[in-house]
Amino acid sequence: MKKFQVVGIGNAVVDVITRTDDAFLGDMGIEKGIMQLIEQDRAQQLYAAMGNRVQTPGGSVANTIAGLGNLDARTAFIGRVADDDLGVFYSSAMTNEGIAFTNPPVEGGELPTSRCMIFVSPDGERSMNTYLGISAELSSDDVDEAVLENAEAVFLEGYLFDKDKGKEAFLKAARACHKGGGMASIAISDPFCVERHREDFLRLIENDMDYVIGNEDEIRSLYRNDDLEADLKAVSSICDLVICTRSGDGVTIMSKGERIDVPVTRIVPVDATGAGDQFAAGFLYGLATGADMATAGHMGVVAATEVIGHMGPRPEASLPALFRKNGLL
Repeated sequence: MKKFQVVGIGNAVVDVITRTDDAFLGDMGIEKGIMQLIEQDRAQQLYAAMGNRVQTPGGSVANTIAGLGNLDARTAFIGRVADDDLGVFYSSAMTNEGIAFTNPPVEGGELPTSRCMIFVSPDGERSMNTYLGISAELSSDDVDEAVLENAEAVFLEGYLFDKDKGKEAFLKAARACHKGGGMASIAISDPFCVERHREDFLRLIENDMDYVIGNEDEIRSLYRNDDLEADLKAVSSICDLVICTRSGDGVTIMSKGERIDVPVTRIVPVDATGAGDQFAAGFLYGLATGADMATAGHMGVVAATEVIGHMGPRPEASLPALFRKNGLL
């Protein structure tokens, strides 16, 4: 038995949340209801201005790994944080959730720990200002081959593919996992990242990935056929397993040419943040425990449904209990 069922590699971002009013947003020049990337000086200014901060470890694949932890899976996370207060917090918080955080905070890190500052208005709108910081500098030096060789699967975060050092880290991780007999997969994360690196993305998927997960826009960005069915066919011609989430229209799984459609029940989300992350957690758990594709897809749907029913990107209820309630365990 491998030490880890799933190892995730992604951005290590501290979510810093505070409640505020529209007047504060105006005074601070924060655009309401959108996500903005900001620089270090702006990040320090906004962080200092936040009152009654609530901090949680975040990042897309990190949220998926936390969902797997809720399911009692054996997990690890590879991410880059500095040895500042937020970095120490992030490392400790992940470890306290039962996740092996394999990279200690970087002493004298070149940049501060990444953070997403979320301002919640009285009407529930979330205005996000994200400083990518040190997490975006993850490189092959941060990838411990021994960890990957002892994993059943590695799950990669597409956001990190924007830099050459991130691409090199992904290749090293995938090949080490394969060397140990495991499987490699990627969450596409961002169609705009695909636009910038399409050829490299397709090469990675064809040569080094066993499966790929993305929403409709992300899957369509790979081949740009302006036709989801054609794009699904194209991606499945280079990768044996393709999983496409389509919001209220369900999930389509292409497994070695076989198509499986998993329906969903449409609901109005309280907060859609983390829906894709938790779908991945449920689906990866299904694969790790030998479920068939349809059951793994249903597990993903149940996990995503749970997380959109409350604020925050990580599950609050017991996913094993929900799986049992739905006849999945």
